[in-house]
Amino acid sequence: MERNQITKLVLISLFAALIAAGAFIKIPLIPAPMTLQTLFALLAASCLPPMMALSSVVVYLFLGLIGLPIFTTGGGLAAMLGPTGGYLIGMIPAVLIGAVIMNAFQAKPRLAAALSSIAATVIVYLIGLPWLGVKMELSFVAALTAGLLPFLLGDTIKIIVAIVVTPAIRPRISGLLRQ
Repeated sequence: MERNQITKLVLISLFAALIAAGAFIKIPLIPAPMTLQTLFALLAASCLPPMMALSSVVVYLFLGLIGLPIFTTGGGLAAMLGPTGGYLIGMIPAVLIGAVIMNAFQAKPRLAAALSSIAATVIVYLIGLPWLGVKMELSFVAALTAGLLPFLLGDTIKIIVAIVVTPAIRPRISGLLRQ
């Protein structure tokens, strides 16, 4: 295996591990705790090429799906299909679209990181909130109240962190991928 392929696998694995570790760094809220999972997903989207960002989330979700307790609610199919499963599944299109946006605006890294992180966060909610509402039999307003409002401040902070950190990390990762 050539060095560049090994570098790609290591980076994909690293971001999958960071997303998994982020599940354990949490502030308990109902119905879903606020975690750093999404911060690391945002960083994957803003720092990795699109297919690598997507792969990191797919690896993370696969490991959780086969039973490793790396989701906030544990692991396995039941955790994936539970009330917060939509947020997990939402990370798939979120990181892919976030990484594509990042690449499109890469000449302006802070703007790109902002657009990428905001878009990715919105996509996670667009999938997670209806899923939460259906699984918990909540009205639209109740789903927003339970699954969005308590997390807005935390998500805003995560977006700001991604905007600040991305210009420092992305060039280093790009350099590694060019070697």
